[in-house]
Amino acid sequence: MDTFALILTIGVALFFTYTNGFHDSANAIATSVSTRALTPRVALAMAAVMNLAGAFLGSGVAKTVSEGLIETPEGSTGMGILFAALIGAIVWNLITWYFGLPSSSSHALFGGMVGAALAGGTTVYWNGVVDKVVIPMFVSPVVGLIAGYLVMTAIMWMFRRANPHKAKRGFRIAQTVSAAGMALGHGLQDAQKTMGIVVMALVIADVEDYGDPIPVWVKIACAVMLSLGTYAGGWRIMRTLGRKIIELDPPQGFAAETTGASIMFGSAFIFHAPISTTHVITSAIMGVGATKRVNAVRWGVAKNIVLGWFITMPAAALVAAACFGLVHLIAL
Repeated sequence: MDTFALILTIGVALFFTYTNGFHDSANAIATSVSTRALTPRVALAMAAVMNLAGAFLGSGVAKTVSEGLIETPEGSTGMGILFAALIGAIVWNLITWYFGLPSSSSHALFGGMVGAALAGGTTVYWNGVVDKVVIPMFVSPVVGLIAGYLVMTAIMWMFRRANPHKAKRGFRIAQTVSAAGMALGHGLQDAQKTMGIVVMALVIADVEDYGDPIPVWVKIACAVMLSLGTYAGGWRIMRTLGRKIIELDPPQGFAAETTGASIMFGSAFIFHAPISTTHVITSAIMGVGATKRVNAVRWGVAKNIVLGWFITMPAAALVAAACFGLVHLIAL
């Protein structure tokens, strides 16, 4: 039963990564596709490859997820907690994908972990949750908004005398690089979050010891599933990010992607903070759009997206807690 529970939990973790990929593929490529810098299929293929590469760039975020948010639970109850946390995150991902809302897969996972841990009587490291999740949740969109505005303002000033058609053509090419950077950052951030969960499952099952390095097969499995999910593509969310917030042109797309990628790399390497790629790119698009004129951004759409961000953690926590209750009744 223990081996079955371990295999089932890892399987559900990999499925979560897949939903994360198709839910968040829009983060990496919506701007490039909407400005016609890349065709959708080329953009998705590139994003999938860069996601795969990004997953191998570090392990700081995975360590935060596996050791910094909840106490590693033990035995069959511990496995039930992880299972319930993942189900909570998956359900929320599917709901927000259905409605085309770019909510955060990361915060759905963290909400699921906290909800399941509380339901299962496991210690939640509230300091870790506040420092590594809640504070970055508020800070990263503000940084994205301001940085997006400043980067776009700098681009407008630097190219103020350039031929508009030549500049747009150049930025279409540049967007290939910025979109690749965004996808690399997404792989670095989001594949590691699932690696952290799989490592916790292995520790609970006594296959790994606490603090051991992440096994190579875990890295490969998480990276491949994220890439497959990314290639499947989340078209509903892509429409929201690429068109509904603001109509982007190539310079704006480049500015938003460069801003988003820079913030993701900085938070992963410097702070080991698992930030939301969704929050960062969405706020960067808003900041870039505001350089046209403030009312160029469809703030009504933006407001709905931000509301989705705030309810993601509590909603996923409630689903995970209910799921743990069911698991406890049936299997524990």
